[in-house]
Amino acid sequence: MIDWGTLGTRLRELPGMSLLLPALEGLVPAHLVGGAVRDLLRGEGSADLDLCTEHDAHELARALAGRLDGRATEHQRFGTATVRAGDLEVDVARTRRERYPRPGALPEVEPAPLAEDLGRRDFTVNAMALGLSGSELGRLYDPLGGHEDLRAGVVRVLHEGSFVDDPTRLLRAVRYQVRVGAHMDAETERLAREAVARRALDTVSGPRVRDELLDLLAEVDVADGVAALAELGLDRALHPALEADPALAAGAALGALDTGADRVLAVLAALVSRSPDELESWIESLGLRAAVRDRVMRAARSGPALRADLAVERSPSQLHELLRGEPAEALAVALALGAPGPPVLRYVADLRQVRLEVTGAELVDAGVPESPALGRALEETLRRKLDGEVSGHEEELRLALELAGGAQR
Repeated sequence: MIDWGTLGTRLRELPGMSLLLPALEGLVPAHLVGGAVRDLLRGEGSADLDLCTEHDAHELARALAGRLDGRATEHQRFGTATVRAGDLEVDVARTRRERYPRPGALPEVEPAPLAEDLGRRDFTVNAMALGLSGSELGRLYDPLGGHEDLRAGVVRVLHEGSFVDDPTRLLRAVRYQVRVGAHMDAETERLAREAVARRALDTVSGPRVRDELLDLLAEVDVADGVAALAELGLDRALHPALEADPALAAGAALGALDTGADRVLAVLAALVSRSPDELESWIESLGLRAAVRDRVMRAARSGPALRADLAVERSPSQLHELLRGEPAEALAVALALGAPGPPVLRYVADLRQVRLEVTGAELVDAGVPESPALGRALEETLRRKLDGEVSGHEEELRLALELAGGAQR
């Protein structure tokens, strides 16, 4: 049974609730919905505050923004709004029903009561609401048995067409399995496999796939999530050349910790590293920012080559020369593929930040003309510094001048 007193205390202790609850007093009734309710029932906090109301969401958002001395941004497509006040961010939506004009399309919406709004959501564990107003404060609305499924560790869709209407729910189902340590019930798994076999994900835009996939790869137990992708055939459904290898994903996540790489991008690059040429068009379809896309593809291509290159013993300057042009994600991929750790860790800890104290401007002031020779002199000085042959500003300046053929002091 739920300890309602404890639940109410957890609700009040959520970050931002000390400001939000007083601001809601006297306004139209509102409910907390979605992942925050699920997490509260599991005894966890949540950074996401999603509110719904059976009244006008824009009016409620404007009223909240005024009371909180914040700002309301209104979104017309679904009649939603976002309120920001200092560190507090709250999404406000009007309760609604949805109709999908075709598989994979964004839904068409219209106002509906709270019960219908909960019924149009993805899984029972996300189809619960907590009252935030007056005597309803802390009251749980759970018409579809979400709390019982949460306790039983079950991920259950709400209707037979769920994965067809929104195939990104396939990726979300895997993420929730990992997040709450759950499993799909038999009917949900059957529907998921059916949707995969019918290539339902082909009806969804790349950016929508990206958002769900990156959220999945951000999970702490990323290896379990990647294993579930493979078990359901979701990897091949995303692209025939994509192989969801849980050991490789786990290695890349660990490598990211050692190298300072972006953990999610390192895992994505590791999964792509088996077939980078074939998967490049798929990566482009995800709509990543150009700089991010290029990091992923560079890491996917460089990681396997670095694994072999790092097996050869190198001087510090040679190691620096090998790795300095690579994104940290490439180092994480190399480690995941079995590259020896010591040279990578030495580069990260000792060599990556090494810089000369002397500057090109000093050489010019000393009479060295600006030319490629000046750059080569600085590069050679850095190489010798890395190998311990020179140290300190004066030694660097003396050597650089000698190498550049400039005037001596």
